[in-house]
Amino acid sequence: MRAADVITGFYAVLDRDDEALARVLVGAGGARVLQIRLKPRGSAAGADARDVVRVARMARQVCDEVGAALVINDRVDIALAVGADGVHLGQTDLPLADARRIAGDRLWIGVSTHDVAQVRAACAGGADYLGFGPIFATATKASPDAVQGLDRLRAAVEAAGQVPIVAIGGITSSAASSVYETGAAAICAIGAVLDEADVGAAARALARR
Repeated sequence: MRAADVITGFYAVLDRDDEALARVLVGAGGARVLQIRLKPRGSAAGADARDVVRVARMARQVCDEVGAALVINDRVDIALAVGADGVHLGQTDLPLADARRIAGDRLWIGVSTHDVAQVRAACAGGADYLGFGPIFATATKASPDAVQGLDRLRAAVEAAGQVPIVAIGGITSSAASSVYETGAAAICAIGAVLDEADVGAAARALARR
């Protein structure tokens, strides 16, 4: 299963130990990918490794039941330990080349990018997919990168070629169509989905092309 065959539509993030929420995201929400990212919003601090492993194992079972892919944020070791499909790395995490040496072809490796130069570097390094953003202003991160906007997203998609891009950062359902029109493969949103009363409906709204 290649990342390019799976990463499309809504890309979900689970930011807490909540099996019911995980089931909604990949069930009613229709997400084909679920990323475990146990960081309090607005904080750079991550959860204890044991907590991440526990939540990831729960999520692995949930994803297996519906055929969704599981991605772990930051931790190659945990991704391998729980049988995840991929790991997602930030610009200050383990370098892509080192992650590939450890994981081989057992994991997809996704990389967060915030400008076209980072997109080109990640593609040259063999990333399987990219996150790109923030597209719009976001309150999810403590120190967000500069807003990129739709024109730079379009340029990033062009630079990435066949490597799928997940657009992230401040995206709401009203902007989903314009984001997809740039050629982005998927949309990731946290607050715009997890803070809604009907999480499944919010997720489906971002999955519509």
